[in-house]
Amino acid sequence: MINYVNGVVVAVADTSVIIEVGGFGLSFQVPNSGLFEVGKQQKLFTYMHWSSDNGPSIFGFQAEFERAVFLLIIDCQGIGPKMGINILSQISAQEFVLAVQAEDEKRLSSLNGIGTKKAEQIVVSLRRKVSKISSGDIPQAVAENMGIWNSVSDTLDSLSYSKTEVASAMRFIREKYAGSGCSFDQLLRYSLSFLSK
Repeated sequence: MINYVNGVVVAVADTSVIIEVGGFGLSFQVPNSGLFEVGKQQKLFTYMHWSSDNGPSIFGFQAEFERAVFLLIIDCQGIGPKMGINILSQISAQEFVLAVQAEDEKRLSSLNGIGTKKAEQIVVSLRRKVSKISSGDIPQAVAENMGIWNSVSDTLDSLSYSKTEVASAMRFIREKYAGSGCSFDQLLRYSLSFLSK
């Protein structure tokens, strides 16, 4: 597999770019074509997909982290590369990881093409996996925040609450306290208070 390409952007369309590499014009499906400028040198991390209907397609990402998140997304049952690109065109890879870590199904289901059931499936499938990918492109404060949310969810799991109860509690504290700078102890206390009602 080609890991990345480095060349000059020669054309930009709504969902794709063409990059000239070694005299060849290669077309890449990208999450945000508006970030590309004709005539500029561009490095893209790649993923190639083969479809029996459309043949090969190449997907391009400006960062390895973004590609890693994309690969996790398409690992979910029923989500193909086109939907994966669609998701990342609406939400950054970092924000997607945070939403999954916080079990924020409301945020995920607000994306075009992702309903409530698909959002639930994404959270269940990826919550533990997203913590294993490199967080090098996530600011330190954000990475620490991800760990706190994951720890709260894990603690509730260990206290024998059902997945539905844990998801409800995580939604509640996400809506109320996201961005508040609350500590693990505070968030756990708020979630336990919610579950005791």
